[in-house]
Amino acid sequence: MTTLWLITDNKPGHRSQLQGLAQALAARTAIETHWIDAPAGRSALWQWLSGRFPAGAALPDPDFILVAGHRTHLPGLAARRARGGRLIALMRPSLPLGWFDLCVIPQHDRPPARASVIATRGALNTARPSPERETDKGLFLIGGPSKHHGWDSAGLLAQIDAILAATPSMHWTLTTSRRTPADTESALLALQARGVVVRPVRDTPPGWAMAQVARSAQAWVTEDSVSMVYESLTAGAATGLLAVPRRGDTRITAGVAQLQREGFVTQFADWQREGRLHVAPQRLAEADRVAEAVLARWHARTR
Repeated sequence: MTTLWLITDNKPGHRSQLQGLAQALAARTAIETHWIDAPAGRSALWQWLSGRFPAGAALPDPDFILVAGHRTHLPGLAARRARGGRLIALMRPSLPLGWFDLCVIPQHDRPPARASVIATRGALNTARPSPERETDKGLFLIGGPSKHHGWDSAGLLAQIDAILAATPSMHWTLTTSRRTPADTESALLALQARGVVVRPVRDTPPGWAMAQVARSAQAWVTEDSVSMVYESLTAGAATGLLAVPRRGDTRITAGVAQLQREGFVTQFADWQREGRLHVAPQRLAEADRVAEAVLARWHARTR
């Protein structure tokens, strides 16, 4: 039995990464998983320096300690010092890479080439294809302004209008994010008159969007919603990008541009010119790839 400690700051994106790798490991070996809330900063520092980790006192010793998010790094170091195990950081840590046994870092963060680093296409996630995928089901995933992107409601609505007009046989669902401006959401709700099922994010339970994309043949994602782009590709949906203004060229926009060059995603302008979404050359399965690397590296017992 392989014992995992998953130290979490309870941010949804970070929990998704931890869960994604845990699920991939569970598909390959018998695991026992323990979720641990990250202690506060000064407490974590004291625990690391003193070699104690009270949160794990009643738990079996870990084989692997998984952390994601800056607030989990010191607790992870404290846990390893107190109880042993291999410490794996998901995303680039705020502390020196050499302090971790393995770092799993998205390519757009420009990870160094070293034995203790695995570079991935985007962050790990829990997405999986569904056997219930419907060829006439489509999904719009709408984000909002961010530090990397601006926003243009009129331009977004024009793109959605063009897609709806060109796909009369598709059954479309649309959801928003916490960043979606109120005026944009109001305009999107009006699409219900055209048969689009509109579910604002506040009306969806956890995991709802992931389940929808897994059953959709195609998904259109606003460029700013980078995590959903990678989740759509991991779920195996043909993925289009709805254009929103960019705030210059950043590592995030560069990562999306690379996906476009390699044929994983289709920009709206290219779809409009060619009339089709590209089929990705392969489904992303980064959590599976990392799980296999972890087990091969440390010779864990597999099924």
